Amino acid sequence: MQLILSYISLLLISITLTYSVTQAQEKPTEEDYYRIVTLPTPEDVLLEVGGLVTLPDRRIALCTRRGDVFIVENPNMYEGTQPRYTLFATGLHEPLGLAYKDNAFYTAQRGELTKLSDTNGDGKADKYETIYQWPLSGHYHEYSYGPKFLPNGDMMVTGNVAFGSEEWWRGESRVPWRGWTMRISPEGEMQPWATGMRSPCGLGIIDGEFFYTENQGDWMGSGGVWHIPQGSFAGHPAGLTWAEKEGSPIDLTEQEFYAQIDKRQVKENGRYVKPENVENEEDPDFLYEAGETFPEVQLPAVWLPHGILGISNSEILVDSSAGQFGPFAGQLFVGDQGQSKIMRVSLEKVNDQYQGVAFDFRSGFQSGVLRMTWGGDGSLYVGETNRGWGSAGTQNAGLERLVWTGETPFEMETVRAEPDGFTIHFTQPVDRESAEDLNAYSGRSFIYKYHAVYGSPTVNDEPLKVAGVKVSEDGKSVRVKVDNLRQYYIHELLVTGVKAAESSHTLLHPVAYYTLNNIPEGEKLPDSEWVTTRSQNTDQPRTQVTQRSPTVISTPDDPNAGLAVPTYAEIEPLLVKNTCTACHQADQRQVGPAFKDVAKRKYSDEKIVELIYNPQPQNWPDYTPMAPMPQVPKEEALKIAKWINSLD
Repeated sequence: MQLILSYISLLLISITLTYSVTQAQEKPTEEDYYRIVTLPTPEDVLLEVGGLVTLPDRRIALCTRRGDVFIVENPNMYEGTQPRYTLFATGLHEPLGLAYKDNAFYTAQRGELTKLSDTNGDGKADKYETIYQWPLSGHYHEYSYGPKFLPNGDMMVTGNVAFGSEEWWRGESRVPWRGWTMRISPEGEMQPWATGMRSPCGLGIIDGEFFYTENQGDWMGSGGVWHIPQGSFAGHPAGLTWAEKEGSPIDLTEQEFYAQIDKRQVKENGRYVKPENVENEEDPDFLYEAGETFPEVQLPAVWLPHGILGISNSEILVDSSAGQFGPFAGQLFVGDQGQSKIMRVSLEKVNDQYQGVAFDFRSGFQSGVLRMTWGGDGSLYVGETNRGWGSAGTQNAGLERLVWTGETPFEMETVRAEPDGFTIHFTQPVDRESAEDLNAYSGRSFIYKYHAVYGSPTVNDEPLKVAGVKVSEDGKSVRVKVDNLRQYYIHELLVTGVKAAESSHTLLHPVAYYTLNNIPEGEKLPDSEWVTTRSQNTDQPRTQVTQRSPTVISTPDDPNAGLAVPTYAEIEPLLVKNTCTACHQADQRQVGPAFKDVAKRKYSDEKIVELIYNPQPQNWPDYTPMAPMPQVPKEEALKIAKWINSLD
C-alpha cells in the first residue's frame, strides 16, 4: 500500500512540475497584466464619448458627440453594483473635450468654449455660458478639441483644418483660427498660441507645458506627439494664412513658406491633380530641413509610426497613479481611435529639446479610443467612438475601464539616448547570457517625407549596426552600442532574444521606436567595456517585427507565375508588417473596405498591386482616402493580392 501511495505521490509531483514548466513557458499576453472591463451603459443612449473627466468625489463625467453630458456614479462597479448615469447637460454641438474646475464643466463645442454650471444644486446644468467663440465655415472637418487647463487656470483649445472644395485632399484654414492652438483665459481673453496643426485631437499638459498628438495626413508623414511652445509651427501650412493677423505670435507667412517648399499644386485639363508620392525620389524634403530654414518649425518629440503605433492618435495622459497602474509612473499613455488601442511614451530632454521612445501597450478595446481619465483607484477609464472615422473593435462606441492586475510585465520600461547608442531599462532583471548576445538586438532607422501628399512611406531605411552591449550589475538595464545613429531619424529597436532572469519570458512588447532629435554629447564607452559576442543562432529576425514568412512558389522570370494562394496564417505577418491591418479587416468594414469587398470587384492581382502603390479614392467614395504604399515590396504585394482574391 505504501509503495502505491509513494508512486501516486511521485506521479502527482511529476504532473505538477510538468504543468508548472508548461505554464512558465507560455508567453503571457496583455490581458494577464491589464484587464479591460466594459461598463454597462443605458439602453437608450449611444455613448459616443467625446470628453471624459474624473471628479473630486471619484465620479466620472463624460460628454458625447451627440451633445449630452452625463455624470457616472459608481463607475468602478464596487461590489458588483451597476454604474448610474445622470444627464447633466444637453443640446451641445459635438463637444470633443471635457474639463472640470471649481464646480463647473468646460467643453469645446464646434464653435465655442462653453462653461456649464449647476447654480441651484439639483444636479443638472442650468447655466450655459460662452467663454469664447470662434468662427466656422460649416465644413464637416472643423472639429474643435479641449480644453486642457494650464497651471494658472488658462485653457488650451485646438481646431481642425477643413478640406478644399476642388482640392478635396488639401487641408485649408477657411476661417480664423483653424489649424491653430488657442490659449483662452477664464474671462474669455483669447491669445493665438501656435499653428501647423492638421487634426490635433489629443491634448495634454505635461509639467505645465502644452503637448498634442497629430494624425497622418497631408504634410504629416505619420502621427506623433508634439511639444508646442508659444509661436511654434508644427508643420501643416494651412494655418499660416492667419500669420499676419493681429495677435499672431508667428512671423512665417504662407508666401514665405511656399517660396521654399513646393505646394504641389498642379492643374491638368483645367482641374487640379491630387499630388501623389514620388517613388524613388532623389531629394525629398524632410521636416527637420524645413526647420533649418524656418526657426518656427517644431519637430515632433516622438513619432508614432503609422499603422504600427496607431493610425488616428488621440488623448495624451500622464501616468499620475502613483504606482497603482504598474511600473510606468510619469510616462505618457496615448490613445488611438483607429486601431482601438493605447500606446506608451517616455520622454527625455536632450539639448533642451524633447525626444523619446514609444511602445505598444494595450489593444483590444471594443471601439476607437478617443478619451481617457484616471479613476480614483488608479484604474484607467477609456471613452470610445468610431462614427464616421472607423476603428477596430466590434462596437460603435463605449465606456471601458483598464485595470492593472498587480503583476509586473517584462517590458522595456524606457529607452534613453546615449552618445554611442541607447540604454534600455527593463521592468525586471534580465537573464545575462541572453542579454549579452548581440543576436538578441536588431532594428533599423528611417524617416518620413515632408510633402503635400497624404502621409508618407518610410524612406532612407537603414539596418542598425549593433556593435556591442553592456549589462548593468543589477541586470535592470542594457547599454547597446549602435554605430550608425542618425539625428532626426526614428530608430526601431527590436529586442527579441532577451529573457527575464526569473521567468525566462521574452518581452511582452519587443519593439521600441526612439525619435532621435538630438544625439547626446558626452563620453562614449571604451571598447574594452563592450561585450561583442554573438550566438551561433543566425535565425534571429534582423529588421522587421514580423518573424514569419508565407510559403510561396514562384519562378525567377515571373514572380506571379505559379504563386500558391497563401493561407491567412501565412499572409497575416505581411498584412501586419505592411500596416494593411491598420485600415482593413478580412470580412468587416473598418477605416477601409473589407478585403472580401475588394475581392468582389474582380480586380486582377496586378491591378490590386497597382492600387496599393497608387490608390484611387474615387473607387471607394464612402471611405477615408488611402495613402499610397510604395514601400510594399512587389513580391509581397503580389502575395497579398492573391490572398485577397481568394476571398471571393
